Amino acid sequence: MELSREERALYNPAFTGLLCIRAVQGHDKAYATPCPLPVAVAASIMALQPAIRDALPATTGTGLMGWLEANDHVRIEMSRNATTLAAVVKPGLLFALQSRAIHCTDVGLSPVPRAVSKTIGEGTQQTRAIQQAALMLGRWLPSTGSLGTVLTLLGVQP
Repeated sequence: MELSREERALYNPAFTGLLCIRAVQGHDKAYATPCPLPVAVAASIMALQPAIRDALPATTGTGLMGWLEANDHVRIEMSRNATTLAAVVKPGLLFALQSRAIHCTDVGLSPVPRAVSKTIGEGTQQTRAIQQAALMLGRWLPSTGSLGTVLTLLGVQP
């Protein structure tokens, strides 16, 4: 299967690494603790999917469980696409680590200060929207509690 030009731009390690960084930045801003690896990966996977991105709530105050009940398609999209998109996101995560834009410890991922601007300004409207979604999801996904529960609710294995 050959990727379109747009897909190659979105699925390259530099961009998917940036999504992981945005998720880690979002988590850091909300919790001031290292971001669990599954949060960075799940947030990036979700942000890449237009059907999920379009359904995201306007604020992180929305309850995740209620949102998932109102948006059944999210679980379907995640169970259908998570494995394939994880294979795209993982090289990006490695790229972000090797570039020293994020730091990995025993407890999770932390952003490296000033490695990547916290401001999302450049790029197309689509790439900005994807980055904003990853940032928001990095803050929002852990808000429900147990990460294993969140991943199960999303239809993916912890």
